Amino acid sequence: MATQILTRTARVDALAVSIRAHFAAPDFELVDAFGELTLIVPAERLLEVAQTLRDHDDFRFEQLIDLCGVDYAAYGNSEWETEEASSTGFGRGVDRDGSIAADDPQRFAVVVHLLSLAHNRRLRVRTHVGVDAPIVDSLIPLWSAANWFEREAFDLYGILFRGHPDLRRILTDYGFIGHPFRKDFPVSGQVEMRYDPELKRVVYEPVSIEPRVLVPRVIREDSRYVGSGEETRHA
Repeated sequence: MATQILTRTARVDALAVSIRAHFAAPDFELVDAFGELTLIVPAERLLEVAQTLRDHDDFRFEQLIDLCGVDYAAYGNSEWETEEASSTGFGRGVDRDGSIAADDPQRFAVVVHLLSLAHNRRLRVRTHVGVDAPIVDSLIPLWSAANWFEREAFDLYGILFRGHPDLRRILTDYGFIGHPFRKDFPVSGQVEMRYDPELKRVVYEPVSIEPRVLVPRVIREDSRYVGSGEETRHA
C-alpha cells in the first residue's frame, strides 16, 4: 500500500512539473489539493490548452471522462444552521446569502476531467465562462465524448458551447423555460405540467406550491433504544 501511495504521489508531482513548464502564471493557475491537480485556464484559451493536453507527449490525455457546469453562487456558505438547531424540533433552514453575486464573472464554470492511459494520470481543468451569455469553445473536435456532456451543461446551466453541432436540451422537456441547476432557479420550478384528458395533451400551469425554505428531517429520539439505557439523539 505504501508503495502505491508513493507511486501515485510521484505521478502527480511529475504532472505538476510538466503543467507549470507549459502553462505559466499569471494566465494559468495550478491548484494542488487532496492529491489532485486542477488547472484553471482562461475561457478563450480552453481549446488551445485542451489540444496540448491531448497531443503533447508530456501529457497524452487521450480520454475525456467527464464535463459539467458549475454555479458558484453561494459557494462555501452552508444552507443549514445545524449548530443552532433546536434540541426538541426540526433543524432550521436558512435563506441563501451568496458570497458570489449573481452577476459575478466567476459565477459559472465548465469543469473537465481528463485521463491519460499512457501515463496513468488524471487532471481536472476548470474555466470560468462569465454570466451574460456564458460561452466557451466546444471540445467535441478533440474528444467526441464531450457531445452529450456539453448538451447537459447547456440544458442545466445555460452554458453555450461554440461549434457544437447539435446544442439542444437533453434532460428537460422541449418547452422548458430556464436552467434548473442554477442556484437562483426556484426549487418548485416555474410551471406545473399535467395531462389534460379533454384536450388530450400535456398542459402547463402556474406553480401552485407556495415557495418556502425547506428543512431536513431530524430524528431526535430513536425508539429502538427506548428503555434500554442507550437512547440516542441524532441531528
